[in-house]
Amino acid sequence: MMMPAGISLWAEIPVALLLILSGIFTLTAAIGVVRFKTFFQRMHPPALAFSFSAWCVTLASIIYFSSQDDRLSLHAWLIIIFLSLTVPVTTILLARTELFRRRIGNPGSGEVPPSLSHVVPPVANAQAAEEPGVR
Repeated sequence: MMMPAGISLWAEIPVALLLILSGIFTLTAAIGVVRFKTFFQRMHPPALAFSFSAWCVTLASIIYFSSQDDRLSLHAWLIIIFLSLTVPVTTILLARTELFRRRIGNPGSGEVPPSLSHVVPPVANAQAAEEPGVR
């Protein structure tokens, strides 16, 4: 098996900088998780910082493998596309779950906003939809 030659300096520097930047984003997210007090505050830093961190690692791997193989290597795009689609959905699901748990635990505390079904009755929505010219 033949070992590949080292990559050139023009590729090593951006790869190193992107990986260091990725580590800084991850450290920032970890500090945010420890520092903030509520669940909703704690879920925000990891969602953003880990996404930025993943983008940095993806760009670093594209640069590294493209310079090593002397051709454009875009396999890492599949990972970042999947992460870009799933991270926001997961964050929304976690937030809705916590909101539901708080509504069940403290229904009249005023700390949690009411459900939208309690703000606008469903009958009013149905009547407005049946009226001509109202959309």
